[in-house]
Amino acid sequence: MRYVAAYLLAVLGGKETPANGDLEKILSSVGIEVDSERLTKVIKELSGKSIDDLIKEGREKLSSMPVGGGGAAAAAAPAGGAPAAAAGGDKKEAKKEEKKEESESEDDDMGFALFE
Repeated sequence: MRYVAAYLLAVLGGKETPANGDLEKILSSVGIEVDSERLTKVIKELSGKSIDDLIKEGREKLSSMPVGGGGAAAAAAPAGGAPAAAAGGDKKEAKKEEKKEESESEDDDMGFALFE
């Protein structure tokens, strides 16, 4: 990712087709050691391609990715596991409430303890 970022910076800086040395200079200016194999691979993959087109392709790929992180699985779990939840649900609820109370009190002072 750092090599791609350096490539983009070089293009924004006016280089249409940055070379290895251009990217090495950018990366070394912020203290990053360069892996020449990876750098060469990135330059090879990006050479001759328009940055605008690459960004457009990336956005299209990101827009097709599912987002939500398990909302459907969480909604389906109570329906399938309702009998099991009824048997041990009281203990779990009590533990959740205790944890919730602790976290609320910790959040009140945000860990700074200004007046202690």
